[in-house]
Amino acid sequence: MARTTLYVLGALCGAAALAARSARGTPRPAPHAALAALASSASPERARSVSHAHIDAARGFNHSSALLAFSALADSAVEHYRGSFDNRAMYTPLLSATGALLAGLHGGADRTEAAHSIRHAIYLAAAAAGVGGTAFHLYNVTKRPGGFSWHNLFYGAPLGAPLTLLLSGALGAVGEQLRNQPAVDPRLFGMPAGKALGLAASIGLAGTVAEVALLHFRGAFQHRAMYAPVTLPPLAAALLVHAACAAPRPRWLARVGLRITAALGLLGSLFHARGIARCQGGWRNWSQNILGGPPLPAPPGFTALAVAGLAALHLRETEHE
Repeated sequence: MARTTLYVLGALCGAAALAARSARGTPRPAPHAALAALASSASPERARSVSHAHIDAARGFNHSSALLAFSALADSAVEHYRGSFDNRAMYTPLLSATGALLAGLHGGADRTEAAHSIRHAIYLAAAAAGVGGTAFHLYNVTKRPGGFSWHNLFYGAPLGAPLTLLLSGALGAVGEQLRNQPAVDPRLFGMPAGKALGLAASIGLAGTVAEVALLHFRGAFQHRAMYAPVTLPPLAAALLVHAACAAPRPRWLARVGLRITAALGLLGSLFHARGIARCQGGWRNWSQNILGGPPLPAPPGFTALAVAGLAALHLRETEHE
C-alpha cells in the first residue's frame, strides 16, 4: 500500500511541479517599445525569445491544458468508477481527457508558429465533452427529489467537474489560435492577446474557486487550511484582471500571487492525501477511501490555471495600447 500511495502522490506532485517549472522557465519578454531595438542588438537566441513571446504563451497554455486534462481524467475515472459507469456516456470524459492530455504534452514541446490541426480538433472535442458533461450533471442534480437544492448540489453529480475538461479544451484551443497570430501585437477576440488570455485564466480561476467553496462548505471548513483556496486564488485572479486591463508593464505582485496559487495546488493534493489517511483504515483501505475521501486530482486545477495566468502575464508585458 505504501507503493500505491507514493505512486499517486508522485504523479500528482510531479505533474504540478513540471507545469509550474515550465512557466517559471519561460523567458520574460522585453517591453514592446524596445522590441525592435532589442531584437536587432541582442544575440540570436535572445532576439528569438523576444519576438516569439506569443509562442511561449501558447506553450504555457498547452501545459495548463495538459494539467487540467490530467486532473479531469483522474477525477472522472474515480467518480465514474464509483458510479459503476452506469451510463455509457460516462466513458466519454476518459477518452477526451486522455486526448487533451496527450495534445497538451505535445503542444508544450512544440515551438511551431502555426496551429496544429489535430491538436486543435482534440481540444474542441474536449471542450464539447465538458459542455455535454455539465448538461448531464445538471440533469442528475435536478431530477433528484427536491430538484435544484443545496442538498442535491452537495451530494449529486458535481457540476464543476466537467467544467475542468471544458477549461482544458478551451485553453488549449485558444493557445492553438494564438500560434496563428503575428509575432508583434497578436490579437484574440478583438483585443490584445495577452489581455484576452489573462481574462480567460481569471475566469477559470473564479469558476474553480466557486466549486471549491461549495465542497469545502459541505465539509464545514473543518480545517483552517480549507479557507486558503477560497481566499488566495481570488486575490490572484483579481490581480491578473487588473494586469490584463491596465496599461502593460511588469506586474510583480500578480506574478507572486499566481505562483502562490500554483504552489497551493500542490499543497492541496498533500492535504487531501492526509484527509484520506485520516479516514477509517487510512491508506490501508485505499480502495474505499480514495472513493469516499477528499478528491486527490482536484487541487492541481489551481496549478494549471496559475500556469496559464503566468503565461498570459508574460505576453501582456510585451504589448502596448
